[in-house]
Amino acid sequence: MAQSEVDDLTRSTSLDPAMRDAVQAAYAVLLGRAPESEIVIEHHIANSTIAQMLHAIGASAEFRGRVDRSSPFYHYNSQIDAEGIIRAHARTDLRAESGFLTNFLGVRINPKFLPSVLAGQSGQLDPVPIPANWHADIAEWAAALRAVDLAGPQFTMAELGCGWGCWMNNTGVAARSAGRDVHLIGVEGDAGHIGFAREALAANGFASEAVSLHRGVAAAQSGVALFGRQDTAGEDWGLKPIFGADAAEQERLMATGRYEALPMLPLAEVIGGRTLDLLHIDIQGGEADLVSDCLPVLDAHVAYLVIGTHSRPIEGRLFADLLKAGWLLEIERPAIVTLTSEGPVTYVDGIQGWRNLRLRPLASA
Repeated sequence: MAQSEVDDLTRSTSLDPAMRDAVQAAYAVLLGRAPESEIVIEHHIANSTIAQMLHAIGASAEFRGRVDRSSPFYHYNSQIDAEGIIRAHARTDLRAESGFLTNFLGVRINPKFLPSVLAGQSGQLDPVPIPANWHADIAEWAAALRAVDLAGPQFTMAELGCGWGCWMNNTGVAARSAGRDVHLIGVEGDAGHIGFAREALAANGFASEAVSLHRGVAAAQSGVALFGRQDTAGEDWGLKPIFGADAAEQERLMATGRYEALPMLPLAEVIGGRTLDLLHIDIQGGEADLVSDCLPVLDAHVAYLVIGTHSRPIEGRLFADLLKAGWLLEIERPAIVTLTSEGPVTYVDGIQGWRNLRLRPLASA
């Protein structure tokens, strides 16, 4: 029998209930779970032979991660069911939309925000990020969604170094899907990235009154910081502020045309007396200083902290300060380093998820 006849014969099984059973069995055996939705089952029935479906599942990152637990993103420390938290938030009713990559929460992401990573992914669905996706790994996803789960009927969060508003959108959409009212706060230094954030939040259905965006640099005290310029938004996501430059240094850097002066925004003013269910901090190496300088504000106003860490020394400082202050570390993955002749160099940022027991005591789950 010719190969084309074999393909036609196997494709004909799509008209039989046996194909539905085969799809469900393949997911159960190969991925250890049911298909995401009826839409996924129907897609396989309409578009695949059994052989094609098995090849597609076998080539997926989820299957490779399931059979190969050597990915560094499985190597995290946790007191919570990280994978369970992520899967509990995964939507089962999603359809791809032209012009966007849609993630497992239903967040619409314009590929132009990160063209070097997302080019060609318009109109696709991004799978559940276990052990990781292009944006974050198990530990960070679980920590952020843990804050959503611990929140009450109102979910309020702030993201320092918000970029295109990635965690504003992700946790905001997850909280809204869970029936919570949402208020989102973002602080970002790059003008183009602030524009991306505003666009992404609108695309994901957040009205202007539910969003507060601030252009500047989060800090403990007011003042002025120098911030790097870029010609095209989305080219550089590692821009970081320069604090404490004297007048001569400020003049020299400003004269290059590659820096601009931005206001330092005190964290207490950004929070504005609210209680934050989540504060996400990713400020390119300034995390430990900010936490140390703002501990009284954090103790009083922040229920959950998710911190992107840019070095092992930063992680050690955070351990010392937050443990002493009575916070509970629920999940962490250390920064991944490579060793060079000049010392360790971080090539994947670490992540820490901290619970404020004053505002979220253990009795609340």
